[in-house]
Amino acid sequence: MPPGITWYDVLGVLPGATAGEIRSGYDGKARLLRPEFLAGAPSTVVTAATRAKGILDAAWRVLGDPARRAGYDQAAGIRRSGGGLAAPGSFPSEPGWGGAVVGGAAGAELPGGLLALSDWLAPHPRVPKRVTVPDVRGLFYSVCPEIVCRAGLRVTAVRLTEHPMPVDGLVVGQSPGPLTKTRRDSAVTVQVWHPPQARAPFVPGAGGRGGDAPFRSEI
Repeated sequence: MPPGITWYDVLGVLPGATAGEIRSGYDGKARLLRPEFLAGAPSTVVTAATRAKGILDAAWRVLGDPARRAGYDQAAGIRRSGGGLAAPGSFPSEPGWGGAVVGGAAGAELPGGLLALSDWLAPHPRVPKRVTVPDVRGLFYSVCPEIVCRAGLRVTAVRLTEHPMPVDGLVVGQSPGPLTKTRRDSAVTVQVWHPPQARAPFVPGAGGRGGDAPFRSEI
């Protein structure tokens, strides 16, 4: 799993989702991977669909079981009621004060202004110019832009299906490839496949496209 993505992201639900909503999220995405939709699809699509099914099943095994879900939420720092991640630490609620470590002594406190000044003067790590491209193959496109953005990159999508069903697409390929180092704010191009809509048989002389010529379109 790419860093920063949760099993809730995979299923397209919020951390506060009910058991029924989690089941619905799983069923809705797994339904798009049915064999009848994949019949005749290129091998790259079949490979990505197999991976997607494994990811969805893993999410369901965790979130579909109340005990496992509770343990996962605690380990991931997820606040169920707030629908997000818990803060990395807690601070006193009194305005203008915050916990700090001074001279190696834990628990000492500084006024908020001095604490802010000390934080401003402290050295901060440089933002790296080159970042690692996350692996988004086998994920549905709805979660892809957020993952790529978290890595410090931009996403460009290419639709592979000429007449797609109006459903979430599956990422079947990407460039640059996974774990490649590239410049921050570079574009990651992803190839997105949708199950095709049912089409009437091609009639010679009736106009339109015939056959199964490759189709690529910017989303």
